[in-house]
Amino acid sequence: ATMLAAQTVKGAAEMVLKTGTHPGQLKDQVTSPGGTTIAGVEALEKGGFRATAISAVTAATKRSMQLGGASDEEIANKYGL
Repeated sequence: ATMLAAQTVKGAAEMVLKTGTHPGQLKDQVTSPGGTTIAGVEALEKGGFRATAISAVTAATKRSMQLGGASDEEIANKYGL
């Protein structure tokens, strides 16, 4: 299961990087109604994956800025984080 998940994420990332297409558009291109991929996507969305991923990237970005010497005030004012 770990290898399948890793290969799936790798393949999706490679498609985004290669084509420059938005991930949502790629999802629409590769899923079919009632298929296995859309079933997995629906499960991720029900579990709040999108919001969790956005929160994780935002938190890591903010922490990186803090470690780089930016103040919380600067981060909030300049970047809205």
